[in-house]
Amino acid sequence: MTADAAPIQAATRPVAAEAPPYGAAPRDDGARRAELAAFLRSRRERITPEQVGLPRGARRRTPGLRREEVAHLGAVGVTWYTWLEQARDIHVSPQVLDAVARALLLDRAERSHLFALAGAVDPLPGTEFTGVPKALRQVLDQLAPFPAVVQNSRFDVLAYNSTYGQLMCDFDALPEEDRNCMWLAFTNAEWRARTVDLEASKRVMAAKFRAAMAEHVAEPAWKALVARLTEASAEFREMWAEHEVVRPVSAVKVIRHPQVGILQLSSSSLWTGPSPGPKVLTYAPVDETSQERLEQLEKLTRVGG
Repeated sequence: MTADAAPIQAATRPVAAEAPPYGAAPRDDGARRAELAAFLRSRRERITPEQVGLPRGARRRTPGLRREEVAHLGAVGVTWYTWLEQARDIHVSPQVLDAVARALLLDRAERSHLFALAGAVDPLPGTEFTGVPKALRQVLDQLAPFPAVVQNSRFDVLAYNSTYGQLMCDFDALPEEDRNCMWLAFTNAEWRARTVDLEASKRVMAAKFRAAMAEHVAEPAWKALVARLTEASAEFREMWAEHEVVRPVSAVKVIRHPQVGILQLSSSSLWTGPSPGPKVLTYAPVDETSQERLEQLEKLTRVGG
């Protein structure tokens, strides 16, 4: 028996069906498996080979990763993973689901959705895999003193360099669930105090978020962020009710930093894969004064602020 054969054999052992309690609606396991299969395919197709350190190759016709590549990254059998995406009636262990979640770079909401569809208990609740490779993090570090950050279309901050980490607030001090620019713009006092034109910034951000959400309206992570903001901020509730949308545009960002003064920065975006995936945002000074102040800020981060 090969190394791959054991997990495949174990995974295909059928689970005895249990009759639902009297008066309870029976579970539609076929529909659940179909939904799980569709969810896995959608997550696989959004990931570029470059994001996980794989070569693209000249003959790639499949959007995103191939099934074999996901199986390789998750260290699970290729046949087993294929059956999972085909909605076969197979038993799925929490350990294998954890491996698949890691391979597919699922965020917290997506991971929770995966385990719910599989009817399994997550052994590592709250785990998230942002998919920012070490090489890209090294690039961010080399861009200092220019602030640089990897951000997805939901405004989650996935990685950042030292200058960005102290630009708008102390990112290192934030819990991971709060490292979202929308959340910070509407709820974080430090972020709000440093944004010179806060009202315009919030409106543009909310409009960009709504435009981006058009392709993600049914996704749990997007709905959860809207619900969280709606509960926490009356300002957000008011702006969200207006249904404004705007296309992403470059603009000068003016920041009032308490230690180095006013900074005027021009932003640029570099997609790390097909739009609208994660992107690298860099902020360049628009004048010599801002350049000097960025250098001061970078020195402060080196000595611990």
